[in-house]
Amino acid sequence: MWWPNFCLMLNNSFVCLLLVLQKGLKDNFADVQVSVVDCPDLTKEPFTFPVKGICGQTRIAEVGGVPYLMPLVNKKKVYDLNEIAKEIKLPGAFILGAGAGPFQTLGFNSEFMPVVQTASEHNHPVNGSYFARINPADGKCLLEKYSQKYHDFGCALLANLFASEGQPGKVIEVQAKRRTGQLNFVTCMRQTLEKHYGNKPVGMGGTFIVQKGTVKAHIMPAEFSSCPLTSDEAVNKWLHFYEMKAPLVCLPVFVSKDPGLDLRLEHTHFFSHHGEGGHYHYDTTPDTVEYLGYFSPAQFLYRIDQPKETHAFGRD
Repeated sequence: MWWPNFCLMLNNSFVCLLLVLQKGLKDNFADVQVSVVDCPDLTKEPFTFPVKGICGQTRIAEVGGVPYLMPLVNKKKVYDLNEIAKEIKLPGAFILGAGAGPFQTLGFNSEFMPVVQTASEHNHPVNGSYFARINPADGKCLLEKYSQKYHDFGCALLANLFASEGQPGKVIEVQAKRRTGQLNFVTCMRQTLEKHYGNKPVGMGGTFIVQKGTVKAHIMPAEFSSCPLTSDEAVNKWLHFYEMKAPLVCLPVFVSKDPGLDLRLEHTHFFSHHGEGGHYHYDTTPDTVEYLGYFSPAQFLYRIDQPKETHAFGRD
């Protein structure tokens, strides 16, 4: 399977990013510390990834898009993460991020948290992904490990992915506590980069932990909407919203500026080891929230299977 794609080299100066993020985050959080550190071993808890790091030949890939989900779903738009790794010229890549669950396998719609070591010439793929659905029994979150029931490497409709060789190396560590501003953790970083770099897009991905506090999250219904969703208001009525408690392991992907590729500029899903997961919106406990993140700038941006017809809603 092949999808037309566009590739763009991104600005990724480590030292400059550190200084810019430090300054911007201080406008939104009471306590901020940004530094360059060795990536922690991500095979250990709470991450439990199949690789040790997020370094080496870093890329961001946006696959499909919200227009394939709404106003009405396009069920022809299904993908395979092993094939996506080949499309971004990095077979064997470690991929994480946020997307729509592979309904073609699951039989229903869900929030997807891809955590995949893709196939290469010398290694078999490893699927550490999660998916969250609305529990039909009680309406609460039902979070499951994908590989416990399924053996494919699919996703569907839309995905925002950060890819690397999965190697140890230097990363940007961000600690932020006690939110004083209105922006969520990811939006603050993204808008800070946009303000500094302007029309020169900067992309980052990695992982962060909500160590303390609660967050507002959503989970999509299991059934795709039979009525066209044509506004943010309609989308929000369709979604199910929750408050979920720390600790949460988040998988952010964000780009400071859209260079004309119809990007979803930020997208963050999360999982946990206490049964909660979904799409991150913002923390609901600003006085006590604590974030700890590890990020790597992307060297390249790939746009795969960009929708020909588009719209601006449903991207929060």
